[in-house]
Amino acid sequence: MGRIFGTDGVRGIANEKLDVELALAISRAAGIIIKSQSTEKPKVIVGRDTRLSGTMLEAAVAAGLSSVGCDVELLGIVPTPAVAYLVKKLGVSGGVMITASHNPYQYNGIKYFGSTGFKLTDEQEERIEGIVLDGSEPIEFAPTEEIGRITRNEKAVDFYIEHIAGAVGDLSGIKIAVDCANGASYYTAKRVFEKANAEATFLNCEPDGTNVNRECGSLYTAGLGKYVKENGFDIGVAFDGDADRCLAVDENGELIDGDMFMAILAERFAKEGRLEKNIFIPTIMSNMGLFKFAEEHGMSCYPTKVGDRYVLESLLKLGASLGGEQSGHIIIPEYMTTGDGELSALMLIESMKLSGKKASELKKIMTVYPQVMVNIEATPEMKERLNDAEVKSYLDIETGRLEGDGRILVRPSGTEPLIRIMIEGKDKEKINALVLECAETLKNLIS
Repeated sequence: MGRIFGTDGVRGIANEKLDVELALAISRAAGIIIKSQSTEKPKVIVGRDTRLSGTMLEAAVAAGLSSVGCDVELLGIVPTPAVAYLVKKLGVSGGVMITASHNPYQYNGIKYFGSTGFKLTDEQEERIEGIVLDGSEPIEFAPTEEIGRITRNEKAVDFYIEHIAGAVGDLSGIKIAVDCANGASYYTAKRVFEKANAEATFLNCEPDGTNVNRECGSLYTAGLGKYVKENGFDIGVAFDGDADRCLAVDENGELIDGDMFMAILAERFAKEGRLEKNIFIPTIMSNMGLFKFAEEHGMSCYPTKVGDRYVLESLLKLGASLGGEQSGHIIIPEYMTTGDGELSALMLIESMKLSGKKASELKKIMTVYPQVMVNIEATPEMKERLNDAEVKSYLDIETGRLEGDGRILVRPSGTEPLIRIMIEGKDKEKINALVLECAETLKNLIS
């Protein structure tokens, strides 16, 4: 994790860690890099989600880019994957998304995309950090006559809507509940599902700047599950604040997580001859049941570090056609260069229709191992101590107690001041006790 950038852009509490000055500075630096790679005056598109701080940071980002000579086009409220798609569709030099994804409204963040529609590489982010923190490259402000123009283009999102809806066939005949998390999808999901001829009811589509992700969306699927079961829906889908991830619930209100999405889509793509090289890309956080599924179906999977950018890197490197995270980021490179909640929701629903199976039947393709997670509040120094030999030795000993039927994964969060401890195995009581014991011991070892 960098000094400014985490696993998914820059993120922090608005007006505290992420203030106007930082947004201005990093956007100037990004603009300098974009300009150095352009043969003509660059144009950068900027989208945002529904957070109260979004317009404030939008103004700072636009000003930073404009000040070094980049034209800026403001898209308004759009999902993160829309920015990634529109960079290529509009043929612009880069894109910026202002969002803190699944975090509460007090947080905000900034994600940058290059001209290819892919998120910036670690090296590019390090270059920005060098300019902002170390003055490694001079800030060359544009002469007055070359200052970038700032305009609005809130119709561009129509291209994204057409593209996503066109990825699937007619979805009529399935009754769907859609939770938009009071986030960016409130602006696009109704039109996407309508174009796919889906019978959908929409929930949490009244953003007020402070209610994004508040007890709704992909982090809070229990309410959606209850609604689906009580009202006779066939399936429910839930997005996060910027709609780059999706989780679902079956007709009984039970969760369908990102691992299950991958298993369902991997089997479907394999049957259709679309699972390139018979592989898919999960992360190290994926459930052991997903790896067992791959083994049983003659597939290979290559887990990456947590973060959809790392999933994408592996997808491109290995030439794979499917990857994702348990949290609901699903990447299908045939259509998108980043995780896309609306696309994966449509794909899952289409899989139901093509198979003729209920959602609860589809998810049975994968057996889920019990998995528990706890978080420890941690400073950067505490995170560094996870590399100590004493910590590694302790975790090796505790893993041995699972006798080959489980694993322990400890990792620092890239977006929050937390260390995450995940344990999975066949015996739920055993891992519940073990995770609490590990958390307490680790606190003592790294404090």
